Amino acid sequence: MNNYMEEARAIRASISGLADGADDEKLINNKAAFPHWNGNGAEYKAGDILQDDDKLYRVVQPHRSQADWKPALVPALFTEISVEEYPEWRQPTGAQDAYMKGDKCSHNGKHWISDVDNNVWEPSVYGWTEVQSNV
Repeated sequence: MNNYMEEARAIRASISGLADGADDEKLINNKAAFPHWNGNGAEYKAGDILQDDDKLYRVVQPHRSQADWKPALVPALFTEISVEEYPEWRQPTGAQDAYMKGDKCSHNGKHWISDVDNNVWEPSVYGWTEVQSNV
């Protein structure tokens, strides 16, 4: 049994090492190395990386999971890891997932760049510049 525990610790250390300082593309390319989200009272800490519904997520704040707190549904707890240049805009729930100056998103068929830090406004309302298409 001791060998299994040592092997498990080595695998966990390898996964943690992969996540430390890796860019999002490397994380996505190694998605299989990360555990699946568990909605049955699992303890998650900020920075943990996990997969759910074929996507990767980073834990935003520590919590104990619940079945109805799926990563795609609770942006206050999880942010999706993506390499899209203009990911779809999501309404921030607070400072932990607000957009920072220079962040990009798409919304209502247009591309936007945040003009301010801690931006929780919807694009086109305040704090965003629409990126004009070169077409």
